[in-house]
Amino acid sequence: LLRGRVAFIHWDRPISAPRRAAEELYYIHWTATLLTPLAAGVAMLLRPLPEAWLVGYASAWPIALWAVALRPRWERVRHVDVAIADLPPALDGYRIVQLSDLHIGSLCPPGRAERWIRRANALSPDLIALTGDYVTSGVSFHADIARTLAGLTAPDGVVAIMGNHDYYGDGEPLLTLLAAADVTVLRNSWCTRTRGDAELHVAGIDDRYTQRADVAATFAERPDISDRATTLVLAHDPVLFPTIAEHGPALVLSGHTHWGQIALPFAPQRLNVAGLRYRFHAGLGRIDGSQIYVSPGLGMTGAPLRFGAAPEITAITLRAAQC
Repeated sequence: LLRGRVAFIHWDRPISAPRRAAEELYYIHWTATLLTPLAAGVAMLLRPLPEAWLVGYASAWPIALWAVALRPRWERVRHVDVAIADLPPALDGYRIVQLSDLHIGSLCPPGRAERWIRRANALSPDLIALTGDYVTSGVSFHADIARTLAGLTAPDGVVAIMGNHDYYGDGEPLLTLLAAADVTVLRNSWCTRTRGDAELHVAGIDDRYTQRADVAATFAERPDISDRATTLVLAHDPVLFPTIAEHGPALVLSGHTHWGQIALPFAPQRLNVAGLRYRFHAGLGRIDGSQIYVSPGLGMTGAPLRFGAAPEITAITLRAAQC
């Protein structure tokens, strides 16, 4: 079983629906087993019983079922207003829908992602921003990913960056397929979108893990922008935010952390597993005049579970900051 898990991590591939159900059952059991010592300890405190371990395992099962089979299928839409100083009036109310960390693969089939696409389109975005990790690993799902993302629609189109998992295998086929699906992939480069008499300048930073990210080179190629309030940056890994903030963009959109996939319910942005590793790990953050939003993403890596950190489609509305 362990060798099978490792094989999926290195090279994901399609599996049948019965096999997927068996995988979920395995991970429900695996999660319940990990929770059993805690649940058994609570059971012993309430009423000492010889069967405490069995009671603990049975008590952990509903939590494991929720985390593995139910919560990953129940995404939420989060509406976030970002106040930006000196935002041009034409961009006040501009809506960006962010999708991140889809991780389409054997345990997150394309059919689930198609629902995310429909919900994103229903939010009537001006621009759709994809912040990386569309695949878990390998190349077997590249065509499915491109076909699914081709369903996204917005007046100012779809802009995207690559994440570290998108290069686990070979990223070039995915880049070609995304371009054919009218997705603008930014790799240390820029594009500009016009709204009325204002321009929104969008930069995309390539993947840090595979040493493709180059913040300095990206901003060296920055368009002639007199107003930094109109600069948006996509960077998959929020570790890059302090370096990006030195260049003063108004907003950075990131993913990657998944908010740890395990967080305290009702306070997931404050207390989650990712907070043990990342400075900017969830939700909104700020360095001087630059802000960042870190999405929990939609898919999963590692153990396919979510508890507290719900999968999310984020609708970000730019607002002119009030003096």
